[in-house]
Amino acid sequence: MNQIKQSLKNLKLAGVCNTLDERLAYAEKSSISYREFLEVLLEDEANSRRDNNYKKRCLQAKLPSRKTIEDFDFSFQPSLDKKQISDIMTCQFIKEKKNIIFIGEPGTGKTHLSIATGIKGLQKGHKVLFTGVGEMLRTLHSSKADNSYSKKVKEYLAPDLLILDELGFKKVPDYSVDDFFEIISKRYETGSMIITTNKSIDKWGEIFSDNILASAISDRIVHHSQIITITGQSFRTKDITSKRGE
Repeated sequence: MNQIKQSLKNLKLAGVCNTLDERLAYAEKSSISYREFLEVLLEDEANSRRDNNYKKRCLQAKLPSRKTIEDFDFSFQPSLDKKQISDIMTCQFIKEKKNIIFIGEPGTGKTHLSIATGIKGLQKGHKVLFTGVGEMLRTLHSSKADNSYSKKVKEYLAPDLLILDELGFKKVPDYSVDDFFEIISKRYETGSMIITTNKSIDKWGEIFSDNILASAISDRIVHHSQIITITGQSFRTKDITSKRGE
């Protein structure tokens, strides 16, 4: 039996290897046919590979927390169209290589909704990557020092869905505007993005020092985009109010 299991591992059939003892016992007890036994083992292997793939994609997504759409309090944000958000959660926009832009003040649920969409995307088999805009730009800028810039750019182009959090929280440094444009322009019509921002589209010029690039960036992002504006209060204010009421 040890030799059989080692052979299964050598053939990279870990799913079969892990359930072999259990399946053999079941086969002997139930007197199933060789064909049925083989079908059960193949199903175990397929399930194992699917689970491992999902776990691997979850790690690669770098989601900062697990916030699901089921946890989102729509009653506190009446400006949101629940049906519209439900449509986004189908992740059809990822297949169509379109974008979602969540606009709202800090604490209104933009990041929660982006993470929830990312989780749905992972569950549907998509590759997802979450990053703060500032973090991405620092990574790209630093990579120029060790000649890994091209490699880092590819990492931001690889996922089916790239989530860029907190655009506009800080002004983009002059030396990073080109880097941001590099990512946006190369993902244009080739991969989906979710962008969360506290500034309306007409104020994006304030984020970038180069007006021409600012216009080029906003044009590429807004084209093929669904814009969701949240006008409600901060969830953080709600939490503080609730605690005071206890």
